[in-house]
Amino acid sequence: MLAHKLRAELAGGVASAILTLPLAIGFGLFALSPLGERYAGYGVLAGLYSAIIVALVAVLLRANSPVVFAPRSMQAYLISMVALHLVQSDFYMQLQDPQQALTIVFFVIFLSGIMQAAFGAIGAGGLVKYIPYPVIAGFQNAGAILLLLSQIAPMLGLNHGLDPGRLLQQLQHTQPLTLGIGAITCLLMLHAGKLTKRIPAVMVGMFAGIGLYYLFRYLGYGASLGPFIGEFDFVMPDLHYLSGFYALLHERHWWSLLPSMFAWAASLALISSLDMLLCAKVMEGVTQQRQDHNLSLVRLGAGNAIAAAFGGISSAVNLTSSQASYNSGGRGSYSVAISALLILLAVLFFSQLIALIPKVVVAGMLFVTAWRLFDRWTLQLVKRLIAAGPRNRASLLLDLLVIVLVTLVSVFASLVTAVAIGMLVSVFSFLFRMSRSVIRRSVRGDVLRSRKTREPRLMQLLAEQGRRIVVYELEGAVFFGTAEKLVHQIEKTVADGATVVIVDLKRVTDLDSTGVRFLIQAHDAMVKHGKFLLLSSVEDSSRLGHFLRDMGAIAALSKGRVFVDIDQALEWAEDQLILAELGDVGLGAEFPFGQLDLFAGMSADELELVKGRLERRTYATGETVFREGDPGQQLFVIAKGEASVRIHPAGATRTIRLVTFSPGTVFGEVALLDTEVRSASVQADAELVCYVLEQDAFQQLARNHPGVAVTLLRNLGRELSNRLRRANRVIYQMDN
Repeated sequence: MLAHKLRAELAGGVASAILTLPLAIGFGLFALSPLGERYAGYGVLAGLYSAIIVALVAVLLRANSPVVFAPRSMQAYLISMVALHLVQSDFYMQLQDPQQALTIVFFVIFLSGIMQAAFGAIGAGGLVKYIPYPVIAGFQNAGAILLLLSQIAPMLGLNHGLDPGRLLQQLQHTQPLTLGIGAITCLLMLHAGKLTKRIPAVMVGMFAGIGLYYLFRYLGYGASLGPFIGEFDFVMPDLHYLSGFYALLHERHWWSLLPSMFAWAASLALISSLDMLLCAKVMEGVTQQRQDHNLSLVRLGAGNAIAAAFGGISSAVNLTSSQASYNSGGRGSYSVAISALLILLAVLFFSQLIALIPKVVVAGMLFVTAWRLFDRWTLQLVKRLIAAGPRNRASLLLDLLVIVLVTLVSVFASLVTAVAIGMLVSVFSFLFRMSRSVIRRSVRGDVLRSRKTREPRLMQLLAEQGRRIVVYELEGAVFFGTAEKLVHQIEKTVADGATVVIVDLKRVTDLDSTGVRFLIQAHDAMVKHGKFLLLSSVEDSSRLGHFLRDMGAIAALSKGRVFVDIDQALEWAEDQLILAELGDVGLGAEFPFGQLDLFAGMSADELELVKGRLERRTYATGETVFREGDPGQQLFVIAKGEASVRIHPAGATRTIRLVTFSPGTVFGEVALLDTEVRSASVQADAELVCYVLEQDAFQQLARNHPGVAVTLLRNLGRELSNRLRRANRVIYQMDN
């Protein structure tokens, strides 16, 4: 058992290391690229140091999951923005030594790591719920854009970055062969998963790109190919940057830059922490292991601070490496430690091979990473804005404008300004939308009842079991902050035994896209456990109804669980509670003939006319009503009991139940439309009483009383339509 566990951890560590190594190099190059080509070697080392040191620090601080802390695109983008602002500052021209620029960048990373650890220490792990999703999406899109732009030059085979002033002149030196290798690397990374599941698509793309590059060099096309990473001297990291940090704080000529460095560090710490928390939530869904997010922030912040002291960039939860480790068998911190040690061994003994990795291959990998970094919700928001009605466009447009504004400010202006705008959006949204608690009151179903009158024993059942129905009456604005609290309260209620939760929106003054996302997530979580979330006080023609439909909430919950008032929602919930306790059977007397849906709309004379052509049959428990393959000649209407449809697939050793019918329902209805054999068997689950309509009797009814036959067929069509709608809702829920 222990040997098997160690082999699984080793496999997870190997898979993680293979994916982390090239990405760490690429992100290191990207992070320091604004400083110039002479810092490329430092960028390679910064990425590798981070992948090794942060992971080992997390393990030493008793991390117990396969989540891999390694360089990530968002952190690389943020650090590149810091480096870019440094280069654009007047202070940069005064630097005499390249090491001074590195010291400033690593000091900012060092400060941000301390701030991250402080966030975790003071319990700020839930900070993410106070930042609206459009702000996070804006940063994510900005990172994707800058990562794409930074990789255009190596994708085209150019030795230097693109200069907007000489763009056309530089593009004339494009190397088509290099571009082709980069494109193939991208395509294989995107689509190799369709060819094989055993080898990660990242590895397929990387090794295929390297192979093509050196194949063309062997064939004599070396002059038409871009450069490779180039030699770099990997030395064991030391703490020589600490002396530079000390100088920044104690030498007066640095003091004018300190406010900017602290602002950059705060921005980096805040956005990196949010990114870590979001990624940690994603990995919880993969590993099914709940983590202490505050403790994770402490581990990550300490790791980033230590890595910066050694000359490394920031790390975060690397989703690609973490998922690869878990899928290969990694379940604990051993796989993380193994991955870090394997990377260390690789760069110690195979640095010459790493130096020969073509830059275009790394660029292709980062191109795909940038493409996947783009926020998909932004595109969905654009589609919904186009399709939305005029009443909802203002709210959707506001979210989209926030995304675009944060993206543009991040790319073309200042990271600090972008963070400030994001925080202002959060503050003003909170002040203007949140006037008081979103939950006006909560009430249980044993206190609040629907207006439907039931027989005494059912009323007694609702009095005893009604607490399993919970109604939340909301008031005020439901948005990113209040919705998260509401969902947390719903989760607690469900954990306490509630099976149906009704969210009444009658007094809701505003509902934003983030609030809708939280409600859909709560619904999906409840459906997985066989429980229900209902929305009430939602009219189709209202602004709220249009907005919920435009945001996909109506489709996600299904229209059958969205009601125009609380009374209808309570009636549905009570029906579900009675169904769960008693089923549709055992209600005593037979289902009244005149109340059967199949005969709805008929007069008393017409009912007697139809009843005279029906045959009343009874079946004992377990008795077969008809078998698969029997001639189909009758329609059955259940007056009492239950019957289940069963099939016997070819080669199977037992029958499979498809559906169970209860009093008031119909089965065998296709017999009125054709005379094909039965496609399944039906068996009585309890003492069964049925009204049976033979096909000959129906044909006679159609000849002599066509109006009655038409009514019968119309009711039958409505029943079939309802079944189809229910099936569609089930299929939709299974697909989502």
